[in-house]
Amino acid sequence: MASRSSWKSRLKRGRLRAPGWTRPGLAALFWLCVTQSVCGAGAAKAVMQKDAEFDVTYNDTVTSVNQTTYAFNHTISRNKTEGVRVTVDVLEQTLEAPILFVVRQKQAVMSFQVPLILRGLYQRKYPYKHVGRTLCQPPTRAASETQYFFVDVSTLSSHRTNYQLRVSRVESFTLQTDKKFSFTASPSQPQFFKYVFPDGVDTVIVKVNSDVNFPCSVMSVQDIQCPVYDLDNNVGFIGMYQTMTKKGAITVQRKDFPSNSFYVVVVVKTEDEACGGPLRFYPLQPDELIDAGNRTKDLDVLVSPAINSEKYVIGMLFCLGIFLSFYVVTLLVACMENKRLKRREMYENAPDMSPAETASLLGKNTDGKTPASPYEYGSFADNGSTLSSEAVTDSATSTDNNYGYLERSLDSVARSRQESLSSVEEDDYDTLDDIDSDKNIVRTKKYLCVSDLARKDKRVLSKKYQIYFWNIATIAVFYALPVIQLVITYQTVVNVTGNQDICYYNFLCAHPLGALSAFNNILSNLGYVMLGLLFLLIVLKRDVIHNRALVRNDLNALECGIPKHFGVYYAMGTALMMEGLLSACYHVCPNYTNFQFDTSFMYMIAGLCMLKLYQKRHPDINASAYTAYACLAAVIFFSVLGVVFGRGNMVFWIVFSVIHILATMFLSTQLYYMGRWRLDAGILRRIVYVIYTDCIRQCSGPMYIDRMVLLVMGNIVNWSLAAYGLIERPNDFASYLLAIAICNLLLYFAFYIIMKLRSGERIKCLPLVCILFTAVVWGFALYFFFQGLSTWQKTPAESREHNRDCILLSFFDDHDIWHFLSSIAMFGSFLVLLTMDDDLDTVQRDKIFVF
Repeated sequence: MASRSSWKSRLKRGRLRAPGWTRPGLAALFWLCVTQSVCGAGAAKAVMQKDAEFDVTYNDTVTSVNQTTYAFNHTISRNKTEGVRVTVDVLEQTLEAPILFVVRQKQAVMSFQVPLILRGLYQRKYPYKHVGRTLCQPPTRAASETQYFFVDVSTLSSHRTNYQLRVSRVESFTLQTDKKFSFTASPSQPQFFKYVFPDGVDTVIVKVNSDVNFPCSVMSVQDIQCPVYDLDNNVGFIGMYQTMTKKGAITVQRKDFPSNSFYVVVVVKTEDEACGGPLRFYPLQPDELIDAGNRTKDLDVLVSPAINSEKYVIGMLFCLGIFLSFYVVTLLVACMENKRLKRREMYENAPDMSPAETASLLGKNTDGKTPASPYEYGSFADNGSTLSSEAVTDSATSTDNNYGYLERSLDSVARSRQESLSSVEEDDYDTLDDIDSDKNIVRTKKYLCVSDLARKDKRVLSKKYQIYFWNIATIAVFYALPVIQLVITYQTVVNVTGNQDICYYNFLCAHPLGALSAFNNILSNLGYVMLGLLFLLIVLKRDVIHNRALVRNDLNALECGIPKHFGVYYAMGTALMMEGLLSACYHVCPNYTNFQFDTSFMYMIAGLCMLKLYQKRHPDINASAYTAYACLAAVIFFSVLGVVFGRGNMVFWIVFSVIHILATMFLSTQLYYMGRWRLDAGILRRIVYVIYTDCIRQCSGPMYIDRMVLLVMGNIVNWSLAAYGLIERPNDFASYLLAIAICNLLLYFAFYIIMKLRSGERIKCLPLVCILFTAVVWGFALYFFFQGLSTWQKTPAESREHNRDCILLSFFDDHDIWHFLSSIAMFGSFLVLLTMDDDLDTVQRDKIFVF
């Protein structure tokens, strides 16, 4: 065994070590192949080396039998970097074979052929006979060092080919901070420059601008290493890059570049399709060369410091301060309300109080009459407070009332209240068995009162409307979790690939933080979350006060005002918070594929607001949570279809317009007849009968004129929007769908306000202030929204043409201000819905009209 192993080891060593005479022989054979071409054709090939100088143009010829090597030397220093640029021109019109140029440096090799063939889409080939390339500059550790590099020129063409070679220094190779530098680039003559971070600067913004849109170009930021990828077909291999027409901007952080420096590379593309330009014709032959024409572009580059950490802190404190101020104001109002309630309790617990003191507490004159203005004595009792306008007291038992209902026995009211608080099962929801026989009579009266549509058990309805909140909370959890996971993946892809065309930021005001590319756009959504939470707290306070009034058998709470159901309010507040969360997720990487994240809960908010307006005076016949959310799910489904298939697709727009019009007609019929109609096989016969009796046999007007006016206006608006969509076919289908929802909400809200005033009701001070304040804020918010800092309806390069600098605290841009103002406006709109009918809290329900 030992002899066998030793034999194997000798054999192995013999295989690894060649005889000494073979190595010189192989070297000689290799030299012979190179100089005498014995490995190929056998013809002698002459190699001529020339000592060359910078800034001298060399006019030479090259064939397959001769090769020229140009030797250059230059001195480089550690503290100063000079660029070296090689420019080549081929003077022949037609070439048998291209000329190959190889630049050999100490630590790098670069080669290219002339004509330079660059490929476009569908394998189009574009030849370029004028080529200019900047050499990669290897770093040096010595204070000063002389380096040599060689330019080899060769070809396989048997014909003599003329060329021009020029090597020159790039004096402005290193960019200076806040100093603009202008240059010219083309597909065959890319440019790159070096930038070194100055002391005390950790983040800079690299801006490249041009006066013309086309030709399309690419800007890239790459680390200091060789080779530099500066051609159209490889510029995206490393670093960060983005396409551009007139504007381009990349935020660069020192931590991403260990050498504290980087290259700014600018490449002009061979085609303009990536920037939204026209696509050239398809070549008739696959290998046909296409003349690209003049694709030279004048550009300028500017590197300026970005904001420091102090600006980040100021921006975050500003954002928090704005929305915390709303909490402070709400707390002050709550304290004033508690003070008012304590004063009222003092009166209730002090029966021996003098008449003058009683009048002072109740806000009456000493003669027992109520002052002309409820605010005459500065009392806060009737100001429609946000926190306690739902709260009513027992003081009505000791005061005069014009409606004459306070003479009713408290015992009978208490008994009816106890009956309504009996155990309720889920099967009892939305039933009205005791008056099934006269539903058609009650709901089809010409003049309806709230008491006609508030006959169901209050506890049944309360449970029914609480489902709105629990359903939207469930939807939010299941919707938000995959959204968060997806946008994190998006951001990771952007950071790993460096492709900044994936996300549509405002690159001129995109402040990174950690892995996030535009932290300011995310932070500005904080208002939706904070104000949504504040609205939930206000609704909770009202709900608690109202329940306490019900427990006390308060007559006003039991028999007066709009029936109080808070489930939809809770759902609205939750939707506002989720809008902030999902809008922040969308702005992690905004693009057309995830725009649905930003709009889904906008549809929810618009739908819930319309449902709440309708529920105020139709509590018994409002849609259930399941039906409402199913309809909203259908809207979001169409939104997704529109984003994916809606661009220029006539079939989709025809189908959607038909569905839109049919849904409008169905909803109009449902609202006009208060749900008292049937969609069955006899519907056409009944329609013909109504037309015959009301229009032909005798001409009679509509029974419900007010409802008819609203529905006619609604149909005009919706039919017009459907026609606009069918004719124009807007690319932003999600925003078009949101515009439909908002227009219908505004129309219904305006109708509600007009009918409220027309019915002799009034709007108290607080809701009136909220209406005016909200209208003004919405106006400013829409102004900033329509500034359009980016748009995914265009290519990323075209979108960057709309980018603008920050306008607030050097941290927030126009869209961030839209986030601030729109969150405040939505919060104000919710308060309007919450307080709008506070003037009816002491009005009997059979005297409140339904419209």
